Amino acid sequence: MSELLRVNQLGCAYQAQPVLDSVSFSIAEGEIACLLGPSGCGKTTVLRAIAGFIPLLQGSIQLAGQEISSPRQIVPPERRGMGMVFQDYALFPHLSIADNVAFGLKGLGRADKARIVDEVLTLVELPDLGRRYPHELSGGQQQRVALARALAPKPRLLLMDEPFSNLDADLRRQLSAEMRRILKQQKIAAIMVTHDQQEAFTLGDRLGVLSAGRVQQWGTPEELFYRPASPEVAAFVGKGVLLEGRALGPDSLECELGLLEFAEPFGTDGCQGAGLHLFIRPCDLQLNNEGGVPAEVLSCEFQGSQTLYRLRLTSGRELEAVESGMHRYPIGERLALHVAPHRPIVFFDR
Repeated sequence: MSELLRVNQLGCAYQAQPVLDSVSFSIAEGEIACLLGPSGCGKTTVLRAIAGFIPLLQGSIQLAGQEISSPRQIVPPERRGMGMVFQDYALFPHLSIADNVAFGLKGLGRADKARIVDEVLTLVELPDLGRRYPHELSGGQQQRVALARALAPKPRLLLMDEPFSNLDADLRRQLSAEMRRILKQQKIAAIMVTHDQQEAFTLGDRLGVLSAGRVQQWGTPEELFYRPASPEVAAFVGKGVLLEGRALGPDSLECELGLLEFAEPFGTDGCQGAGLHLFIRPCDLQLNNEGGVPAEVLSCEFQGSQTLYRLRLTSGRELEAVESGMHRYPIGERLALHVAPHRPIVFFDR
């Protein structure tokens, strides 16, 4: 796939206060990218800069090889060929659904507008609601209308600012999957801003984690989850705990959970004795009543297909583990913890 968008060393500020610092990434034609990060990290600022709503202090933005933003010049938003889906949908309450969708279709006759409106409303599975008004629709339906309006002009790139934040969890998951299907079907590239890592995993081909105005890591969902570049990235894409330890070799280490050996190396032959931190997620731990490191069950939360346990080690440290199956360990029971032997997430001390 050829490159569609390149963001190079982007720097932006609000009222002389720096917000973005040397942000760089690129996406290909038809690719879906998600920008993740805590509130205030600069995610929405990146999106607004790409849309052409704010000027750049440094760097450049290129679309299909053409520079559209730099400190010297900026192409107006309406000439960028981009669509935008806002957090609050931004539908016009006095216009029908059909008129809302047709709002961005300029220079077309009535028949062509009606045809395109019918096509995109069918695409988002709202084919018979064109005559209704926004207040007559559910939140999920309004979000589909906002998507239909953004898709109607056939943009090369769709920008989405936390589009599902006002919806409940089940509807968010459903619409995330449906939006991915629609974008892939229409071969439209997209960038979505979100703070929900599960949403990003569902929708994105590429993820970028932002913190303090910088991209901490850019890659596939699998790369960020299994090979995070830093403890901050690891914690943001999947909760867990950091344990101090010491390397015994390229595939073994010692920490609070004992002497651990892994199926794949995490270091080199010369790493013996090096200080490190092991990042342990709930899915990395296995529970039984034999061997292992002793731990006491503090609480358990039944989640249907699995149970989430909060445990306390003899050192006093608390951590979580998940177990599938029908058996349930009671609160207060003392168990043995084992660490799964797959490749660990290890960060060597500097």
